[in-house]
Amino acid sequence: MKGKRILLGITGGIAAYKIAFLIRLIKKKEAEVRCIMTPASCDFISPLTIATLSENPVLIDFWNQKDGTWSNHVELGAWADVFLIAPLTANTMAKLVHGQSDNLLTATYLSATCPVMIAPAMDLDMYAHPATLRNIAQLESDHVHVIPAEFGELASGLVGKGRMAEPEHIVDHLI
Repeated sequence: MKGKRILLGITGGIAAYKIAFLIRLIKKKEAEVRCIMTPASCDFISPLTIATLSENPVLIDFWNQKDGTWSNHVELGAWADVFLIAPLTANTMAKLVHGQSDNLLTATYLSATCPVMIAPAMDLDMYAHPATLRNIAQLESDHVHVIPAEFGELASGLVGKGRMAEPEHIVDHLI
């Protein structure tokens, strides 16, 4: 992965706590990481943590309200060798499937010219829901590489399939 450019999209799920470790693993492989966070993801992990570990500014909005700088979603999608969205919530997954672009991450997805990988993360009933399964199948049909959710203890206290793949497994998929 040395020299590769990874664009990491982070959505608002509890699995976002694993992203700090994922960024470290990617950086150890000598890849460059830039990150886009949805506004909801900031409730789960700090942009400061992400910026510090990635060694790059974190992008959240289409433009910086302090200095007016535009976050060019087209440029971001063209910069990356791969666009990885992890964790991917059911909400953002549905937006990707239906082409909605109401935030910087979803707009970047629509304009990405590089391969896209997703690592879904949600509770087991959400993951097994027919709508989610249809959305996963549609994304696969759209040539998105799906890193399957894993079986284990979930934030709800339930045990089942829906956990975001462990960071080591995500890196294996990236390689």
